[in-house]
Amino acid sequence: MAVAAVCASTVLPLSRPASADQLSDAKAQAAAIEAKLNATTSQIGALGQQYDAAKYHQEQLQSQISETQATIAKTQAQVSRDKSHLRKAAIHSYMSNGTAANSNPLFTTNQKDFAAKTQYTKVSASRLHTAVAQLTNSKDTLATQQAKLQTQETAAAAATASAAAAMSQAQFLQAQQTATLSQAKGQVATLLRQSQQAAAAVQATQAKAAASAPPARNYPVPPPAPGGSGAVAAAESQIGVPYVWAASSPGTGFDCSGLTSWAWSQAGVSLPHYSGAQMAMTTPVPGLANAQPGDLIFYGPGGSEHVAMYVGGGSMIEAPQTGSFVHITSVRMGFVGIGRP
Repeated sequence: MAVAAVCASTVLPLSRPASADQLSDAKAQAAAIEAKLNATTSQIGALGQQYDAAKYHQEQLQSQISETQATIAKTQAQVSRDKSHLRKAAIHSYMSNGTAANSNPLFTTNQKDFAAKTQYTKVSASRLHTAVAQLTNSKDTLATQQAKLQTQETAAAAATASAAAAMSQAQFLQAQQTATLSQAKGQVATLLRQSQQAAAAVQATQAKAAASAPPARNYPVPPPAPGGSGAVAAAESQIGVPYVWAASSPGTGFDCSGLTSWAWSQAGVSLPHYSGAQMAMTTPVPGLANAQPGDLIFYGPGGSEHVAMYVGGGSMIEAPQTGSFVHITSVRMGFVGIGRP
């Protein structure tokens, strides 16, 4: 909303040559607009990865739910069998008690027959107790498994709600940004053409960012990834395809992790559609100097905000943000790590 307010209220004096003060003020206004647009874009990108993370968690939970349901089905079958055994044991116990009632040692004439009947009664009673115990254990196990299933289903519902909330918020921000992005870009472009200082400022920013590049780590360089060149070729085949939030559709649209997961899948390597999970399951590469085509470059804590693919020569390919397209650009400094699938 702040972006919309600033852009809507900003009218720059472009119909006549700007004075030094006017140009300075206009540059400040443009810088504020650009900063707010960048903040909104970053927020949308982070929401996209939050959505991907929630869907990834949801898929894992669904797998667990399926396993628990299968286990419950087996336990329910066991409970049915134990109930059947208990019915049989109860019948035997009833019959043995009747036999015992007619087998009082004071009235029997055959001690051997009496001993056999007594033993039969003990076996029947033991069988009944065992059947009761087995049924009780099966029911307890079933109750535990059903409670576990309920916990898993609650977690899956929460993951679904989280994904839906992220999508809703991102769609709201995208609608706001779409309404103001064209005007803001036109103003910023005009101001940049009016001043050579903007280029100098960009160079200074890039130099500062380069100076803050993360140092090389003290871990070994992993072996080359066989499918790296194929993954790069697949990604480059999508140059010009628009950025589409949470998408992974060749020729139609990609978000950042959708592009990298799809490109590597063309090389036979499966990666989740979430930048944080991609960073977690790839092998770290110690520094940009050791990067090879196909390596993934991560931004944000744990790689949770953005991912791009290194193509060589200090360049990377990415699906950057709303309003942009898949393109090749210089590697931006400030990344938190490089991973090799």
